[in-house]
Amino acid sequence: MFGKRTNVGEAPARATPAATPAAVVAKPQAQTSLAAPEPAPAPEIKRSEEYYTTKSVIFGALIEAIDLAQLSKLDPENAREEIRDIVSEIIAIKNVVMSISEQEDLLDDICNDVLGYGPLEPLLARDDIADIMVNGALKTYIEVAGKIQLTNIRFRDNAQLMNICQRIVSQIGRRVDDSSPICDARLLDGSRVNVIAPPLAIDGPALTIRKFKKDKLTLDQLVRFGAISPEGGEVLKVIGRVRCNVLISGGTGSGKTTLLNCMTNYIDGDERVITCEDAAELQLQQPHVVRLETRPPNLEGQGAITMRDLVKNCLRMRPERIIVGEVRGPEAFDLLQAMNTGHDGSMGTLHANSPREALGRLESMITMGGFSLPAKTIRDMIVSSVDVIIQAARLRDGSRRITHITEVLGLEGEVVTMQDLFVYEILGEDANGKIIGRHRSTGIGRPRFWERARYYGEDARLAAALDASEVGDG
Repeated sequence: MFGKRTNVGEAPARATPAATPAAVVAKPQAQTSLAAPEPAPAPEIKRSEEYYTTKSVIFGALIEAIDLAQLSKLDPENAREEIRDIVSEIIAIKNVVMSISEQEDLLDDICNDVLGYGPLEPLLARDDIADIMVNGALKTYIEVAGKIQLTNIRFRDNAQLMNICQRIVSQIGRRVDDSSPICDARLLDGSRVNVIAPPLAIDGPALTIRKFKKDKLTLDQLVRFGAISPEGGEVLKVIGRVRCNVLISGGTGSGKTTLLNCMTNYIDGDERVITCEDAAELQLQQPHVVRLETRPPNLEGQGAITMRDLVKNCLRMRPERIIVGEVRGPEAFDLLQAMNTGHDGSMGTLHANSPREALGRLESMITMGGFSLPAKTIRDMIVSSVDVIIQAARLRDGSRRITHITEVLGLEGEVVTMQDLFVYEILGEDANGKIIGRHRSTGIGRPRFWERARYYGEDARLAAALDASEVGDG
């Protein structure tokens, strides 16, 4: 294992624990926390400057001593043991004085640096974290239960952080450097990653990770956590089963992807589903799923595959449902075309703060995509394609709620008409600043998709859910 010095950035990546996207929801109001039940987070260990100095010295000696080319041929467990043995020898040779627990921490840290994602490893192992935000080598923030917290995690320097960023993006054939300083990627478990490097990031590389939870959430769990009422949950199940075309709207961190994953649980196992994403993160459980992912341009600026390219191509792949991870550009036109030409049950997410705003954004995307169509024509296309808009929101206390289940009805003149089936009303807040509210049915007896529900034998379930005129706290 001893040999020439090799750059630590070339070390083989190690798969991180599986996770799922941030929860859409929170606990019922009767509880003090408005997030899904979480395991107690591991206590953060405070490191002294002396610890980091010692680690830097030992790490440098390890890199001089070890041959990473040979190390890469070992399986992760054997490689970890080999590193631990060599580091223990270095500690003895250099007469480094530290306690047994400090030595164990140092061994784990160095193994993570060489084989995994360095200081990020303990954060990636925690399932209560929704987002990890690294602002240069010395500042790392996390989001827990909807609130952002500063951690004691730090990197040796910006070079180490950049090496870890390179390691992450190289796993899916992407790069981040001076010529391509912005990159979207994903971890092996599907967690979404964004990297923006110097010179665009002035204070060092900025790394943002949207983590997946280990256990995939379901609509029933969202009901238990209070994101939606039981009756509203039943309506969402019917919408998924009867092949309504759905847009999931919401702000950043509101839980759109989690909700989309939940809705896809009600797709029949014999349907052919094709997903289109910038960074593949959806976790469909159906057996017949084709996953497509965009591709950035190469060093010469050639070879980019856009979301629109994927959506247009998947129409030639005999899809029964098309799922677009996020609609953000001219692919909106192609998705609407697909929804309107026999691909019922297609779904997508977009950024908007209300159902009405979601339709306005959809129209803007088509207009800005260079399509010279009158506004009324675009709105005609929207109302004939989109059946339901589900609005997700992250409230000011950090909790997440489904605030609207809204049906698109048609056009009156040039105005799109809509009706809410379920809404979330904020009633106030408790002594701890937690939002108190309730979901309620608006009393609509027969939504526009009623006949579709009857065709699929779901009309009785739909009627029972909509009959409730008001629902308790949630």
